Amino acid sequence: MAQATEQVLQRAHELRQLLQKASYAYYSLASPIMEDAVYDQLYRELQDIEIQHPEVVTPDSPTQRVGDQPATGFTSVTHNIPLYSLENAFDQGELEAWDQRWRRHAEIPVPEDVGYVCELKIDGSALALTYENGLLVRGVTRGDGIAGEDITQNVRTIRSIPLRLNMEHPPARLEVRGEAFLPLAVFERINAERAAADEALFANPRNAAAGTLRQLDSRIVAQRQLDFFAYTVHFQTNQAAIQTQSGALEYLQRSGFQVNPNRTQCDSLAAIAHYFDHWETARMDLPYLTDGVVVKLDDLGLQTHLGFTQKFPRWAIALKYPAEEAPTIVEAIRVNVGRTGAVTPLAEFRPVQLAGTTVSRATLHNRDRVAELDIRVGDTAIVRKAGEIIPEVVRVLPELRPAQTVAFEMPTHCPECGEALVQLEQEAVTRCINGSCPAIIKGSLVHWASRGAMDINGLGEKWVEQLVDNGLIRTVADLYQLTEEQLLDLERMGKKSAQNLLGAIAQSKQQPWSRILYGLGIRHVGSVNAQVLTQQFPSMDALLTASLDRIEAVYGIGPEIAASVHQWVRIEANQSVMQQLRGAGLQLEGTEDDTTTEVTPSNLPLAQKIFVLTGTLPTLSRSDAKAKIEAAGGKVTGSVSSKTDYVIVGENAGSKLTKAQSLGIACLSEDELLALLANPMADG
Repeated sequence: MAQATEQVLQRAHELRQLLQKASYAYYSLASPIMEDAVYDQLYRELQDIEIQHPEVVTPDSPTQRVGDQPATGFTSVTHNIPLYSLENAFDQGELEAWDQRWRRHAEIPVPEDVGYVCELKIDGSALALTYENGLLVRGVTRGDGIAGEDITQNVRTIRSIPLRLNMEHPPARLEVRGEAFLPLAVFERINAERAAADEALFANPRNAAAGTLRQLDSRIVAQRQLDFFAYTVHFQTNQAAIQTQSGALEYLQRSGFQVNPNRTQCDSLAAIAHYFDHWETARMDLPYLTDGVVVKLDDLGLQTHLGFTQKFPRWAIALKYPAEEAPTIVEAIRVNVGRTGAVTPLAEFRPVQLAGTTVSRATLHNRDRVAELDIRVGDTAIVRKAGEIIPEVVRVLPELRPAQTVAFEMPTHCPECGEALVQLEQEAVTRCINGSCPAIIKGSLVHWASRGAMDINGLGEKWVEQLVDNGLIRTVADLYQLTEEQLLDLERMGKKSAQNLLGAIAQSKQQPWSRILYGLGIRHVGSVNAQVLTQQFPSMDALLTASLDRIEAVYGIGPEIAASVHQWVRIEANQSVMQQLRGAGLQLEGTEDDTTTEVTPSNLPLAQKIFVLTGTLPTLSRSDAKAKIEAAGGKVTGSVSSKTDYVIVGENAGSKLTKAQSLGIACLSEDELLALLANPMADG
């Protein structure tokens, strides 16, 4: 390959400068200087040069944002400067108490009209970015505030984070703090894609951002389109020219960072209250989530003088908005039958705006929750979202209940197949146990075709519904007997679509044994447990003949999972399906080419993560939740400490929730826990 000429080197340099200026104008100034098509053309020109002359590639080239080969893991590194949590205030009285505390602690004369800076508190994940001589050299997650994970490879994919500072003479070293987040439109797009692929939805943009940052494959991070607001800068030596927080934000913007444009300076607590009240409603129109306002003393010298408590900076506080609630009218209560036969009641109500999205339905979990709420059609219900994507009915207002309403009762027979429903003694969930139930068959087929299982491209819910309704499929094995003629009888199915679908079905025969086991949809067997089991039982026959004790002895497979697997493989109809799959040519045993990493205690997806359970969960017993967490490698303890990673919160949560909130520990609902267990890479 020919060496790059001076002319080529100069052109690559010019292109990098042009693209950097365009990014700065777009992200930091919100004032684009060129059309997207022009940017794309210049980008492709630079990309072509670098492909032909790899020696001209520089670390700050815009082409380096696209993501690299997957990493094998993240390294824990100590922060140059600790990342402290913020103390929370929830009303004006608590804000005034904070103001009085820092004034007492100052022990120096402080003017009554001291300056404050108010910034919107972005609901995302904190990052610490290190620059040396103007170049980004390290990006680290917050972690526990003392140490975080080095995710530089992922950070480089975020377009609003400059790879090179926008200044002629950058300092030798500086550190920038800020918040990585997912814009609402991007979050909704990602969840729509995950829903179409039958993957677990992210619970909220914050979890999605955190999970994205911890993806081992930075190409996935690049596709997710994270954004970033910078809010703090630290210099290696004193930077006398910057004496205020407002000045630091202006410096960050000049340096190439995106800084939240909705910041303001205030000279009194009354001005702060006005800013806070304004954004309580105005935030609903923002393209990202914010759950409060961060108030900081503007004078950096005063900040330094006040310092920190053991947990918080004395010179800043987060004034939080209450959990968002809205009233709406219940229009219907229906039940949904899932692929495991679980019958879940759902409240359908008049559409209402919550946390930036429109919601019109909420799960009622089970009949016990329905009875507790005493929810009825026609009721005025209070719905809460609190930043979560999954809304919940908090309570109903019986004083507004119309006359002659009727208490809802769970059906006694399955609405899909008409068979009697059962309520197992050890479960709060009502179930249909008819294996031929159309709803169970449809759910099983959608799961089988999902990306995490057999990855049958094009086999979505609409085709599954027609295949089952037309009697073409009763089990997953029937998929492999479909013909083009049968498919062409389906509504809106053309010849090309039929051929593509049959090709995707045929291609799925190459999927490994672990994916097949996961795709079978055995209760409690997620993708990780399927890998664990197939490593210990490398063929279908080995699993079919395994004793309950042998299955239970596998690390990570507790009694509940073992019993579920043991029961499933001994059902004659299931054995028949597996034999049919073998006859169709599927890989029901491992091969020498399998590259699945051996699952050990140290590399399970939630290894070293510490959980605490508090309150009563809607559907899971305490022991069930603990078993699921431990199966994924997590540890459940009885008390909250700074080492706790997650607190799982149910009804009537007590002091553990309060302590978790004071320590800034992530609190998850049961739905969010189940989403995390289904998709451990969304950890965060």
